[in-house]
Amino acid sequence: MADLGLEEWQPGPIRTERLVLRESEARDRAAFAEIYASAEVGTYLGGPQPQDELDRMPEVPGRRPGVFVVDLGGEMIGLVLLERRNLGPADWLRPASGEVDLGYLFLPGAWGLGYATEACAAALDWFAGAHPGESVVLCTQSANERSMRLAAKLGFVEAQRFEKFGAEQWFGVWSPA
Repeated sequence: MADLGLEEWQPGPIRTERLVLRESEARDRAAFAEIYASAEVGTYLGGPQPQDELDRMPEVPGRRPGVFVVDLGGEMIGLVLLERRNLGPADWLRPASGEVDLGYLFLPGAWGLGYATEACAAALDWFAGAHPGESVVLCTQSANERSMRLAAKLGFVEAQRFEKFGAEQWFGVWSPA
């Protein structure tokens, strides 16, 4: 997986009305483990990670370009990821580098409160400024109603649907305004 190629990474904290998007710190390790161990979070992602994988997590997990910890009042409630990955259909991806994919994971207690929309919108705004004109893609199972609603709120437009991992996948594209 290639990084975003950003000299300015890690950007200073990105502040929204309620949240701070920031670099991971050692104090976030327990929240990372809670997110990755959650059966609810893993419903459309292949399930929770096994404990032995969680035990091998680095002291400061997620410390790489494109990973934002979503902080509410000094506590990690989720992650937003902007990474070059090849998750979509093979005929869509740029073969040399892959598309920049938006991903997000939030603790179930933070669901339904607009935090994911707020955090993802802030990350996309930052990305649009850092990479003018570059699109971002999002891939989710079409059965994941929450993710489908979030994609629509953020302005992702369906490019296609395809079968992968035994389920229909929705593939959308966001372009900066």
